Amino acid sequence: MLSVKEARGKVLSCSVKHKIKKVSLLDSLGLALAENMVSEDFIPAYDNSAMDGFAVKAVDIVGADKNYPIKLKLIKQDLPAGKIPENKLESGYCVQIMTGAPIPEGSDCVVMKEDAIKEGKDVLIFRECKQGENVRYKGEDIKKGDIVIKKGKKIFPGDIGVMASIGRSEILVNFPPTVGILATGSELVEIHEKLETGKVRDSNSYSLSAQIKEAGACSKRYGIVRDDKEILKKKIRETLSDCDILLLTGGVSVGDYDFVKEILDELDAEFVFWRVNQRPGKPMAFLTYKDKFIFALPGNPVSVMVCFELYVRPLIKKIMGDKKLLRDTITARAFYDFKHKEGRTDFIRVKIEKVEDETYFKSTGMQGSGILMSMAEADGLAVFPEEIGNIEKNTEIQVYILKD
Repeated sequence: MLSVKEARGKVLSCSVKHKIKKVSLLDSLGLALAENMVSEDFIPAYDNSAMDGFAVKAVDIVGADKNYPIKLKLIKQDLPAGKIPENKLESGYCVQIMTGAPIPEGSDCVVMKEDAIKEGKDVLIFRECKQGENVRYKGEDIKKGDIVIKKGKKIFPGDIGVMASIGRSEILVNFPPTVGILATGSELVEIHEKLETGKVRDSNSYSLSAQIKEAGACSKRYGIVRDDKEILKKKIRETLSDCDILLLTGGVSVGDYDFVKEILDELDAEFVFWRVNQRPGKPMAFLTYKDKFIFALPGNPVSVMVCFELYVRPLIKKIMGDKKLLRDTITARAFYDFKHKEGRTDFIRVKIEKVEDETYFKSTGMQGSGILMSMAEADGLAVFPEEIGNIEKNTEIQVYILKD
């Protein structure tokens, strides 16, 4: 039986095909860039004012201060943002200018309006200004031909602003995979249906859809299929033509496994592994089918969600070109003693608490693989390694963070 590390290694060692697609600028947020972003312009495109104030020659106001203001003649024409200066600025003159307006020829700095007072047709300057002060020069942010964002980088809001500034409205990205969900089991009913004895609402399809959405991928729910080999086989074949990753829930426990295996064998899916030395989620299988991937997940709701976090989410991130494949982890101390059986990796749903300068974790309560509230209330998954037994109070343990 594979360890968690070995199983995840097999998943992530699979060759993936990136889906390159052109999307609108805002739709690229959170995705990985599939091209080098090269600027065809200088940004700013011209020398402009960084402040509201007065464009002057620095040499004209040397020594100016509150006690000895220097008087300059004010040119009538103001320069709001977007207006092109008509005349060259001569010595002894100034022109009122707004933030972003082009610097007129002949001027070399901008005095902030707080450091000057209009007096009729003149302006009194109360502070000297060095050459280049409050001026944003052409190309000081981005030069023509610069690679402003490199291929493979995940796109954040700041990148959106940069791409907008260089005039890009459509972007080539690694497009998210489509992840299909097919729930199996004659005991399952839709969530709007009334429960009867022996029936269970299909919560797994919805929790998985939420996890897929949170991971940045596209989800498709293909409904519920009862335990009928031919119907299930037909449905699996149909869904594989429509998605990049298929998640099957249920039908992989020891008693059910041969049934699912037979179907997948007949479809020529290649088994990479079945069963992982972990709890919850031991009876899971991972398969490849042409350039697609299949995860046969347990039916228990906590097992489904934990397996998604450990194996499906990292594969989604890899297909998307994301460099960060795994959840953030922290080291936290056990708030009290925990029982743990050596020889198996357990993932305990925990709450994180700060006590003075230390970070501690506490159990969310009952840890059965069917206790869905343990996931709803969890801040993270504490990893109890297979090589150690009982966890004593204050023992430092790695915790995967599930919530911001």
